Amino acid sequence: MNLQTIEKRTHCIRCGECCLKSSPTLQKEDVPLVTGGRIEKRHLYTIRPGELVVDPVEGGLKITELEIIKVRENKERGGCIFYQEEEKACGIYEDRPVQCVALACWDPEDFFEVYSRPRAQRTDLVEDSTLLGLIEAHEERCGYDRLKALVRDIEKEKDAAVEKILDMLKFDHAMRPFLVKKLDLNPEHIDLMFGRPLIGTIQMFGLRVVRQPDGTFFLTVMDGYSRVREKEEGAAPK
Repeated sequence: MNLQTIEKRTHCIRCGECCLKSSPTLQKEDVPLVTGGRIEKRHLYTIRPGELVVDPVEGGLKITELEIIKVRENKERGGCIFYQEEEKACGIYEDRPVQCVALACWDPEDFFEVYSRPRAQRTDLVEDSTLLGLIEAHEERCGYDRLKALVRDIEKEKDAAVEKILDMLKFDHAMRPFLVKKLDLNPEHIDLMFGRPLIGTIQMFGLRVVRQPDGTFFLTVMDGYSRVREKEEGAAPK
């Protein structure tokens, strides 16, 4: 988009570029939208501290130090799932998050002010104490600080570090369907409760999980030149 055009603009022309770039992060003010059912939990996911994210203010990638609750993106075209491309309109316009209300591509000052406010957390959206305890336990066992340390240990500890990483990935992977069944959770809420699966986000460390039809997991570097270790996928976590 031409910057001169943006500078001269004084109103939204419904081009859709803002909505197609990314989805909004929820601020504390948005919590009633979720608890009141106007934005459903299945439409959200959590980015946990230590994950690699796009910085919408500075640009580029960074490791987030804070927990982030985001509206899901459209898997096919990218951008916010609530953007209706044919109508060039927001599907929840009257109940859109405060970041969306503040966003004006020709004058980002209001957006930056909203972006600096406290953000929504899982503790704002989850009331069940048992589930909150499980979320905390998952962070202790599958936190990104621990995963990062294990990845660093591969060069020194080799197979021992890889085995620990695969145990973590296997636990995170098996825990999700196990809790859905055990606690009768909505499977579409799991990425909000426990963040994105580690078997996908581990790519931020230059590693990739390959799953075979027989359930075997093995870890490779992203360029595919080296198989690091094979390990069998286990059953439900103990």
